[in-house]
Amino acid sequence: MNNQDQPSFPQQPQLPQYQQPAYYQPDYAQEQRPPKPDNYLVWAILCTLLCCLPLGIVSIIYSSKVDGLYSSGDYAAAQDASKKAKNFAMWGALSGIIILVVYVVGILLLGLFEASA
Repeated sequence: MNNQDQPSFPQQPQLPQYQQPAYYQPDYAQEQRPPKPDNYLVWAILCTLLCCLPLGIVSIIYSSKVDGLYSSGDYAAAQDASKKAKNFAMWGALSGIIILVVYVVGILLLGLFEASA
């Protein structure tokens, strides 16, 4: 059997070689985002549970606004809400401490008046 007797098959056509498309990657260097401010949620919750309920609730409200404002791009309002949440938590903790001190002093003074009477 020689080469002429063998059946010839048509050659497979060569498929064109395509290059991998270049994917678009946005330039994040153009948008300079400030660092995300702390929301002080833990401090607000602790202030609410342990110290001063009204000021702690206000602090929780402001601290819950921080993440939403930051992700929407309103960085100044997020910073302001963070600052207010911190201040309300701080004032709530201080007022709780002051109330506790006044309560203890009042109990001691009542005990002294009862002992002297």
